[in-house]
Amino acid sequence: MKTPILGSSYVARSVNAADARMVNLFPEVVPEGGKEPAFLQRCPGLLKLATIGNGPIRGLWTFSSDNSTAFVVSGNSLYKINTSYTATLLGAIAGTGPVSMADNGTQLFIAANGPSYIYNNLTSTFAQILDVDFPGAVTVGYLDGYFVFNEPNSQRIWVTQLLDGTSIDPLDFASAEGSPDGVVGLIVDHREVWVYGTGTVEVWYDTGSSDFPLQRIQGAFNEIGCISAYTIAKMDNGLFWLGADARGQGIVYRANGYTGQRISTHAVEWQIQQYGNLTDAIAYTYQQDGHSFYVLTFPSANATWVYDVATGAWHERAGWNNGSFTRHRSNCQMAFNTKIVVGDYENGNIYAFDLDTYADNGQTQKWLRSWRALPTGQNNLKRTAQHSMQIDIESGVGLNGVPLQDMYLTTDVIEANNYFLLSEGGDSIIDEDTSVESIYITTDIIEPNNYFLISEDGAYFIDEEMDGVQGADPEVMLRWSDDGGHTWSNYRTASIGKIGEYYRRVWFRRLGMTLQLRDRVYELSMTDPVKTALMGAELLISPTNA
Repeated sequence: MKTPILGSSYVARSVNAADARMVNLFPEVVPEGGKEPAFLQRCPGLLKLATIGNGPIRGLWTFSSDNSTAFVVSGNSLYKINTSYTATLLGAIAGTGPVSMADNGTQLFIAANGPSYIYNNLTSTFAQILDVDFPGAVTVGYLDGYFVFNEPNSQRIWVTQLLDGTSIDPLDFASAEGSPDGVVGLIVDHREVWVYGTGTVEVWYDTGSSDFPLQRIQGAFNEIGCISAYTIAKMDNGLFWLGADARGQGIVYRANGYTGQRISTHAVEWQIQQYGNLTDAIAYTYQQDGHSFYVLTFPSANATWVYDVATGAWHERAGWNNGSFTRHRSNCQMAFNTKIVVGDYENGNIYAFDLDTYADNGQTQKWLRSWRALPTGQNNLKRTAQHSMQIDIESGVGLNGVPLQDMYLTTDVIEANNYFLLSEGGDSIIDEDTSVESIYITTDIIEPNNYFLISEDGAYFIDEEMDGVQGADPEVMLRWSDDGGHTWSNYRTASIGKIGEYYRRVWFRRLGMTLQLRDRVYELSMTDPVKTALMGAELLISPTNA
C-alpha cells in the first residue's frame, strides 16, 4: 500500500495529531500522464559567486536601467559589481541591520533605518543625504519619479523632489492617520504605495498634485499591520508580509485586492509563536523553474520558513551545522546576471541558488521528510507487522568520481593554487592549459581536503579511495517512531545507487511491529550531495494476533 510521503510540512502543536516535517525539500505537481501526481524536489544549493567585503550582506540591488550593474551592501560598505562579480568600493554605510534600496534609473537610494545615502550612477558620486530637512528613512520605494520613504518612529511618509533623491522639501510629507499606530515600513506595487503600520495598512496613490502628490485610496484600509518592515515583499502580482494587529501577531498574509489573506497554516503559526522576538524577521521573494517562493527568516530563532505560491505549501529551508538544522545562510536576494543571487548573513559571500548544486558552498545540505505511515482514520489495524518499505526515488545519481589513472589526490595536500594541486608525495594535477586531457583545476579552488578538491564550479577531483568520498555511493537514512514522533528508532541506511545504477530498488526490510499503524511516523533523510527526486513510498504490512 502507498504511504503518504508526498505533501507539505505540517508539525502540529500535538505531534500525535500531525508530525509531517519537510526540510530542504519542496513538492512539485506533475501534469497528467506523469508517474505520480507530484514529487519532492531538493531545494537549490549555494554556488559561491564572489566574496564582497567582510559581510554580512545587508542588501542586494540590480540597477533598473543597466542589468549589467548591481549593488551590494556588505557590512558597513557599499559596493558596485559587474557581471564578472568584480567589486568596486563606493563608500560607507552606517548600521548593522538590513537596508532598503530603490533607484530612479540614475540615482540609487539606500535607506539604513535612519541614515540614508545616494549614489549617482552617471556621475559616480556617493554621499550621505545631509539635507537639513531629511528626517531619515526606514524603507524606500520609487513611484513616478519620486523616492517615497517612511520616517523612523513616526506616522509620516515623505517624497523627495522629482528625480532628485538628495533634495527634500520640508512640507513634502503626510501622516498615515487612519489609525494612531506608527508606520513600520512601505512598499511600492502597481504604482501604489502600501503603508504598513503596527496594526493597519493604508494604500496611497499619485494624484499628480504639485504640492504633495500622494493621497489615500478611500476604502483601501486594512486592520492588519506588520511586525517587521523587512518582511514586506512583492511577488506573483501580490504583496506578502508577517502580520500583527491589536489581537496578536505571527500570521503570514498575502494581499488579495486591498485586504490581507492568511496564507500561513496553524502549524507554521504555532512554530512562529514559539520564537518570541519577531521584530527582527526578514524576508525576500524569488522565482525559479515556475515556483515563486516567499522566504521568511527569524534570526533570533535561527529558523527559516518558505511558502511556495505554486503549490500553496510550506517547507523549512535550513543549513546543517554540528548535527543540527540552522537558519538558511541567505539574508537577501536579487535577480542578476541570469541568476538568483543571495547574500550570506555572516560573511561577505554572495551565492547563486543552483538546482544542480547539492551542497551549501561545499558544506553539507541535509534534507529530511517525516510523515505518518497512514493518516488517522484510514485503518483500524491493531498490532501490525511492518515487513518492508520501498522508496521510489531517482536512482543512479552518485557522484562521478573518476580515478585519474595514475594521478590522484593523496591525503596530504599541502598546496592548492590557480594551476595545480601538490601533495607531500609530489603528486599533482595540472591546469587545462597543459597536455593532460580533460583534467584540470579551475582558478576558484575553495576546499582541498583528505579526499577531494572542490572548485566553485563544482568540479571534483577524487582520491583513489573512492569509498571515502561522500556521494559516490549515496544513501538515504530511515528511522521511525511508534509514539507519534516523541521517541525514535536508530537509523537504517540504504543505497540509491552509484552513478549509472538506474535500476537500483531502495528497500528497507524488517521494520518491526506497531500497536497501531496510524501511530507510526517515518522519517527519511539524506546528506549526500546528489540529485533528489522523491516520488513515493510503499509499505508491505500485515495484521497479526501476536
